[in-house]
Amino acid sequence: MNVEQARFNMIEQQIRPWDVLDPEVLQLLSLVRREDFVPASLRHLAFSDTELPLKPGRSLLQPKVEARLLQELQLQPTDRVLELGTGSGYLTALMAHQAEQVISLEPDAELAEAAQGRLRRLGLNRAQVQVAPLTAGAAAQGPFDAIVLTGSVAEVPAALLAQLKPGGRLLAIVGQEPVMQAVLLRAVGAGQPARTELFDTVVARLPGATEPSAFAF
Repeated sequence: MNVEQARFNMIEQQIRPWDVLDPEVLQLLSLVRREDFVPASLRHLAFSDTELPLKPGRSLLQPKVEARLLQELQLQPTDRVLELGTGSGYLTALMAHQAEQVISLEPDAELAEAAQGRLRRLGLNRAQVQVAPLTAGAAAQGPFDAIVLTGSVAEVPAALLAQLKPGGRLLAIVGQEPVMQAVLLRAVGAGQPARTELFDTVVARLPGATEPSAFAF
């Protein structure tokens, strides 16, 4: 496989058509080697338009979904970011190139250790992976300019919104299969956050996320 050609094709044939046009994001996708963040046995699929399994119930998101999430976050060099669900660490690495600090929580110790090792080898010291449950966030280390969830939730936990700085934004994929939507929530004051609906997609549940109670008739 011609790796650089495959990377080029991923960007031009999958990612640009999904309205990812930010020059800085596109440059990062060329710079950060996605193939280094997939299991060795799946490297030939690193640039495919599909999720790649990491462990039972955990996957690396599609390239176009990760790229769109990164673009919608609009990270700034002074931002402190909380990521919920490190996975392989690929999105973590992308964000670490843009933000001042990325704290990434991962409940699976094996995935966390592997991701931290990849980030360390790349010299991305602004990213720190911590083994921790996800849905409570990291209030003691906040507040944050941006929070991103790498798995879906039925609804965004209020505890996470409370960890945003004024004007901070939270990006999550919300809903029930087969209907889910990426939404951006921005803290604008004491009331409900401003909500922007971005795009439709379906991804696996965030580990530990609760489901709404079923109604009985």
